[in-house]
Amino acid sequence: MLKIQEIREIIKLIDQSSIDEFSYEHEGSKIKLKKNQVSEATLSNAITKTIEPVQVQQPVQQAPVQQAPAHQETVKEASQQEAVKEAEGSDQANLHKITSPMVGTFYQSPSPDADAYVKVGSKVDNSSVVCIVEAMKLFNEIEAEIKGEIVEILVKDGQLVEYGQPLFLVKPE
Repeated sequence: MLKIQEIREIIKLIDQSSIDEFSYEHEGSKIKLKKNQVSEATLSNAITKTIEPVQVQQPVQQAPVQQAPAHQETVKEASQQEAVKEAEGSDQANLHKITSPMVGTFYQSPSPDADAYVKVGSKVDNSSVVCIVEAMKLFNEIEAEIKGEIVEILVKDGQLVEYGQPLFLVKPE
């Protein structure tokens, strides 16, 4: 009977050779090894499937006669919302993003029972600590690196953050 180590060596030798199949018999014991080779015909048969399109019936909509004014109000509201978003977008263009310098867990305060480092409306300067990002049991204090006012906190306490992910929006002074 062959030992496990000898069988492993045979497998390695067959794998490195151009032999496709190997058989060995000795004192009533048999070992038969085959390389798993896939031909193109087998692949093409495995890949070809007929995908039938699914037809979805659209619900029939009936437009009542009195819906025209409501539709006009909806269009007005949508255009007003777009104008507000554009104004916010132009405001956000002037805002500075404080980003995470590493992957880790975001914490707003030094301990669970302590107050947050900053809140919306807090004034910060270049060396103000705004949060902690914990990575591999190391608590890294993140500084604002800009003088201004915190406008928005973009992540929640205890949330996982990625490298470069924005954490705060700051209105520079």
